[in-house]
Amino acid sequence: MTARYDGQAEWYDGYIGPGAGANAAWIVDLLGPGGGLCLDIGCGTGLYLEAIRSTGRTVVGLDRSADQLRLARGRDGAPLLQGDATRLPFAAGAFATVTALWVSTDVGDFAGLVREAARVLRPGGMLLFYGVHPCFNGPHIEPRPDGAVVIHPTYRITGRHRRSPWWREGGLRDRVGMSHVPLPDLINAFVDAGLTIDRVTEPREDPVPYALAVRAFRA
Repeated sequence: MTARYDGQAEWYDGYIGPGAGANAAWIVDLLGPGGGLCLDIGCGTGLYLEAIRSTGRTVVGLDRSADQLRLARGRDGAPLLQGDATRLPFAAGAFATVTALWVSTDVGDFAGLVREAARVLRPGGMLLFYGVHPCFNGPHIEPRPDGAVVIHPTYRITGRHRRSPWWREGGLRDRVGMSHVPLPDLINAFVDAGLTIDRVTEPREDPVPYALAVRAFRA
């Protein structure tokens, strides 16, 4: 099966790359200093690998798209693997930290991803999710010229959306679609995986929150 981002890697890197630095600063702050192995699930073209490494961790990247990993290999010397985030090829307790950055919109089973992340965490290990805010991003959101957003009742429609009447033509979602996970489903994925949520925040300074971060620990 062709991964969703295969054939999009160069375009994606150029489209997303310029904004990665601002997000990286928030991610580094939420991670804090640490050590040991860190698995970056959905590492894409490797835009955040160096930021994770700067916290003192040894980072390993995993992504479904061989095309994305091709660019990541040219950018960073971290070990990289192609694999399914809901069936991680690692033993239980293998990692001190797991990061899942911008992945909730690109997997069909976010709860399964979080369960797998919890499985490969060692006791006391941290999972950091950082991604789009599901209340203010998705197929249910109609952007307004003044920066406001209209939230349509389609917020309740979960799963993969290939089209939305409000997505910008030629933009990321118009190209690859997205998976929508309403806020309760997203938060409950951590609870149901047996993780203890330590912090939930809306990072960045956007007037309407664009990003949501959840930091959780394995008991």
